[in-house]
Amino acid sequence: MRAMPVADYPTYCRMLDNARKHKFAYPAINITSPSTINAALAAFAAAKSDGIIQVSTGAGSFASGLEVNDMVLGAITLAEYVHRVADRYPIYVALHTDHCQPKKVDSFLRPLIAETARRRAAGLPNLFNSHMFDGSELPLAQNLVISQELLSECAAHQIILEVETGVVGGEEDGVNNEDAPAEKLYTTPEDMVEVARSLKDIAGARYMLAATFGNVHGVYKPGNVKLQPKILRDGQAAVAKAFGDAAQPDLVFHGGSGSTLAEIRETLDYGVVKMNIDTDTQYAFTRPIADHILCNYNSVLKIDGEVGSKKFYDPRVYLKKAEAAMKLRIVRACEDLRSTGTTLMTGSAS
Repeated sequence: MRAMPVADYPTYCRMLDNARKHKFAYPAINITSPSTINAALAAFAAAKSDGIIQVSTGAGSFASGLEVNDMVLGAITLAEYVHRVADRYPIYVALHTDHCQPKKVDSFLRPLIAETARRRAAGLPNLFNSHMFDGSELPLAQNLVISQELLSECAAHQIILEVETGVVGGEEDGVNNEDAPAEKLYTTPEDMVEVARSLKDIAGARYMLAATFGNVHGVYKPGNVKLQPKILRDGQAAVAKAFGDAAQPDLVFHGGSGSTLAEIRETLDYGVVKMNIDTDTQYAFTRPIADHILCNYNSVLKIDGEVGSKKFYDPRVYLKKAEAAMKLRIVRACEDLRSTGTTLMTGSAS
């Protein structure tokens, strides 16, 4: 019987272990709609790469519709769509939720954990494979108290938890850290040791750490973002010294737009196994839509009493172009992160 393309817990763990061992990372693609989901799945299949598809609180609200505006309902709907269509693609994907701030834990994260618990009780697979708690706005001690609680809850249902220390600068999905103090943009080795000390012994648990090293959400030209990837190297060394190599966490790279390829690949040597990609894929999706509208202005719009042309204003026409362009950008991300050709799906690897 063919394996299910939405990874179960053992498969997801194998994915992360494989990335860590071979020094590559999975593109984690933020999605908002069936079209963006289709682009991600098609790209992973084209690259013969497994991957991660993730939903933010804002994407969940958007997907539920302007009138309903329910981030949990939207997230469930998007995840169920992935479960339905992923079976047509010869790769594994893991489903993840992106930044959940402390004030949304009870209104977003815990309802989704409860939905997975309900599904498991009915003999169904997990809805989401991992969740992110972004407690970076809190003092580290308070951040870790909540992280411990959530990691225990996740572990009970074979869900991986992603946590964050430090602050990713810039603005994304309604969360604005543009005025964050400079020191908050850089996680210290001591911070990473405290994370490991707090989370490493929770029974049956696995976590990922989004440690910050100058990364910034948003759009920046290469060279404008002052990354210090060696922060990750030094943090991992400090964790290994304190607790042994096995305690070193799997790392996540947020805010990669504007980073050079050399900087991105350097982080892979230090344990980054997941890189969030949103800004670049948003642009890739929107660019052909703008081109279609501007180049076919008289056909898309009913100007001077004319009727326009349905062949041009049918949303499917330009959304197909958007999906194809986003797919190409994700294929490039797989190449940049060295995940091309690494799928664990039997018979798919090159």
